[in-house]
Amino acid sequence: MSAPLRRSFRDPEGTLHESDGRILRALSPVAAPGFLERLRHPRVVRLVEAGRLVSTRELDPADADACRARLGLGADWTVVEHPKIEVPTYPYEWPAEMLHAAGRLTLDIADDLLEAGLGLKDATPYNVLFQGGRPVFVDVASIEVRHPGDSRWLPYAQFLRTFVLPLLAHGRFGVPISQVFLAHRDGLEPESVYGFSSWAQRLSPAFFTAVTLPTWLGSRAAQSAPPPRRVDPDPERARFVLRSLLARLRRQLDAAIPKAARSAWSDYLDTFTYSDKDFERKEAFVRKALEASPPRRVLDVGCNTGHFSALAAERGAEVVAIDYDAVSVGHVWRRAEALQKPILPIVANLARPSPGLGWRCGEQLPLLTRLAGRADLVLMLAVLHHLVVTERVPLDDILALASELTRDRVLIEYVPPSDPMFRTIARGRDELHAHFTVEHFENACRRRFTILEADTLESGRVLYLLRRA
Repeated sequence: MSAPLRRSFRDPEGTLHESDGRILRALSPVAAPGFLERLRHPRVVRLVEAGRLVSTRELDPADADACRARLGLGADWTVVEHPKIEVPTYPYEWPAEMLHAAGRLTLDIADDLLEAGLGLKDATPYNVLFQGGRPVFVDVASIEVRHPGDSRWLPYAQFLRTFVLPLLAHGRFGVPISQVFLAHRDGLEPESVYGFSSWAQRLSPAFFTAVTLPTWLGSRAAQSAPPPRRVDPDPERARFVLRSLLARLRRQLDAAIPKAARSAWSDYLDTFTYSDKDFERKEAFVRKALEASPPRRVLDVGCNTGHFSALAAERGAEVVAIDYDAVSVGHVWRRAEALQKPILPIVANLARPSPGLGWRCGEQLPLLTRLAGRADLVLMLAVLHHLVVTERVPLDDILALASELTRDRVLIEYVPPSDPMFRTIARGRDELHAHFTVEHFENACRRRFTILEADTLESGRVLYLLRRA
């Protein structure tokens, strides 16, 4: 019998396991009764029905016994099951828009739970996963009973560090969200943001409460420690104070989100390379591939602002859309929200994908592990030349990765060395890529794929539909 694939261990009241494709939560004998009672509260049930809180299924006795044996647990432990979110993503893979949406969800759930006499003991973006573009709160174990007269919100400082301050640093100083969370798992301290802000910023409304006051008032230990409980004899008044605090955090969060931005790549489809006729032919080629054998899952590598991701989603596919330009991925998320389509945007560079992180590099799995073999169709449009020229990845290695990512087909765009964009990124080193001909490309493809179809555009670019050999 094999060991469980992965487990969490940071909550002393229980652990979360991924085992045989199932997501199982094990609860200690002390924690289980209260946990189940809280999840049966009508207010919590409504959050689950609205898709804002992950659902929890109690197991029948025989299944529970088998799971306890599988996980090596005693008979006094309780095991429940959550639905599996196929591609979990983490804050360092989100654009600012998704971090903001996760923060809004966290505050909304905390606010909604007040009427049930419940609260959240954690407020971190790692408690949220995205189902397509929709945030789902998954750490149901962080729901706890609150004292009716307690007007504190214990994870207040944690929320500032992991939501508000990263968004402020990103919006005001251009610090990438990925850089924040890859370097600082628990977010940013107020002193750090204070150190690189101007006096005008320190005294501005967006900074003063979240950055300046905590820095002036004391040490990190003092900021992290919750204020002593002062029990208000009037529960309604305590709830009003706490709800006002959540409303203030919501305003701070909204003030921190940067306005819709532009980048060198966010206008790519409008400003680079394609004539109207070529773009129409490219779109027709993609449509034909989607309709001839409709894929259930699509991976769009180098998705830009998500035009082709939306095309696939409109035809019923679940889409994972990745691009290294966070501004473009933010556009994808807004497009998914507007269309209400299952598109999961990820900020990632395929040449330098997110690594395994956490204890023994296993708490957050590598991106390629999460993506491998999931998609029925992988789109690699206008991305190959960037990998070959900018990242200097050998063509054969790129095709090997494409073969690992797809279960069936790859739609890939060949860009010749004579192409204006190819020459721009080659920076005068054209002779290094003289061998990169159509014949060279097709011969490399045939080592791992069957070429099903090809279409040469007027620009000289060629679209290929490949099937995994």
